[in-house]
Amino acid sequence: MQLPTYDDVVAAAARLAGHAHATPVLRSATADARWGARFFFKCENFQRMGAFKFRGAFNALSKFDAAQRRAGAIAFSSGNHAQAVALSARLLAMPALIVMPQDAPAAKLAATRGYGAEVRQYDRFSEDREALTQRLAAERGMTLIPPYDHPDVIAGQGTAAKELIEETGPLDRLYVCLGGGGLTSGSALAARALSPACQVYGVEPEAGNDGQQSLRAGHIVQIPVPTTIADGAQTQHLGNYTFGIIRRDVTDILTVSDAQLVEAMRFFAERLKMVVEPTGCLAFAGACADAAAIRGQRVGVIISGGNVDLARYAALLAP
Repeated sequence: MQLPTYDDVVAAAARLAGHAHATPVLRSATADARWGARFFFKCENFQRMGAFKFRGAFNALSKFDAAQRRAGAIAFSSGNHAQAVALSARLLAMPALIVMPQDAPAAKLAATRGYGAEVRQYDRFSEDREALTQRLAAERGMTLIPPYDHPDVIAGQGTAAKELIEETGPLDRLYVCLGGGGLTSGSALAARALSPACQVYGVEPEAGNDGQQSLRAGHIVQIPVPTTIADGAQTQHLGNYTFGIIRRDVTDILTVSDAQLVEAMRFFAERLKMVVEPTGCLAFAGACADAAAIRGQRVGVIISGGNVDLARYAALLAP
């Protein structure tokens, strides 16, 4: 298995030029003062379709040959990868079929359909989404683009950290949300090339710490579907590509509680005036939980997305 490299991230950045947004890097004097660090927030909640996932999906689909484009792309996702593939397929004039759980956030489901994709729903607690998607792909001749364990997806996601470090200069620490590991592994490729001394940390929900268990065990650990408000990180295991990079290049994997995610959501709303989904708060919540270690450090935080139902968002932030 050939792992993607930083050269692949650079090539992905060239494909994404003019298609993906170069999202802003924001600062917060309040955060700096409270935790005694210098924070740099890479705001992928302002990316097209509202999350970093557009980067990996567009990079992967843009490499399709003519036959693949005619048949189209198929993907499974709880929401953000779904929207990313749907939008990328529309921009590249190809059909898309997305397999989504029945309990996917309504806003993400509506957006995926709104981008023109066909949606097939399933029960995440009783059906195997990967087996279902592979069967549909075979029936229709479509190309499967998984949400994280794909070299082109990983390379595309790595462009977010590439932009961040190119704008800020070297970082001491970089915190990244961890679900299946696409963003974390891509970010690690970029950090190792552009800021070699930077320590990279993946952050996942306490209820879904398969990545942490895998790193400790030295092999991929699979868990039941975790129950957490971070719906984008309800993955059961890392991928072969993502684990290979994480095991080699990531310093450690941290976990945070749902309550810590809500506090991070509240901070972003009150201080940075931003709507950030629970999964998008994992990196910042992890950095805050690592308070003693980040003091005096230059800390990069990738805010992964902002796609959340407003009613749910309000309920989570209600006193």
